[in-house]
Amino acid sequence: MTTTTEVVRYLDDILETAAIPDYPNALNGLQLQNSGRITKVAACVDFSGKAVNGVIDTDSDLLLVHHGMFWPGARPLTGPFYDSIRKLLENDIAVYSTHLPLDRHPEFGNNVLLSEELGIAPSGEFASYKGKSIGVRGESDVATADLVARARTFAEAHGGSVIATPFDAQQRTLRWAICTGGGASAETLQEAAATGVDTLIVGEGPHWTAVEALELGITIIYAGHYATETLGVRALAQHLAERYGLEWTMIDAPTGL
Repeated sequence: MTTTTEVVRYLDDILETAAIPDYPNALNGLQLQNSGRITKVAACVDFSGKAVNGVIDTDSDLLLVHHGMFWPGARPLTGPFYDSIRKLLENDIAVYSTHLPLDRHPEFGNNVLLSEELGIAPSGEFASYKGKSIGVRGESDVATADLVARARTFAEAHGGSVIATPFDAQQRTLRWAICTGGGASAETLQEAAATGVDTLIVGEGPHWTAVEALELGITIIYAGHYATETLGVRALAQHLAERYGLEWTMIDAPTGL
């Protein structure tokens, strides 16, 4: 029998959960315990009623998510949130959340896996947050239009779409960086400019980041917040299944963003 304690201890160890700083509402690690047994893992990007129903429908007893139960902040246990909590307790389902620890992981991380999906190989770190690098960067010689097309194919396969800031038709990407999710920010743009990055690949970002990118001579490829963060939880769930001889499933719940 695979115990919840065993799985959680392993996840905390390989993800360095206690050592990686994160946003206050992330609350990385075990967010809801169950009676102590794991037989099947379900992965989903976001904690939601759809995710909870998916776990129940697939007879899973561990829900592995990137954006956890408390991502919106403290809130009353009422309405849909109460319904989700009630269903989890009634069906003896544990919830484990991992945000930045998963984003930055060298094997199961969203950033390194997205680089593989796009056919570009990382050679360095990117997107420093409180002393820890979350993203990746590298060198290439690929037509920027081809890179945008690869990103579009990937995003559309996960219910999303791609937007790129304007670039010359003959432009080539020589130095790139990736920061999945809400990766376009003042900090990532400044770091990209300082390291000579010409193409920044992110999930999403505010409108002003597109304006600033043009000023800095950087092309931003917005490949979708949801799409760019499907990779990590999927890979981690599959890894757990292989390690412990469990079944696993991916619950798809695209947001359109």
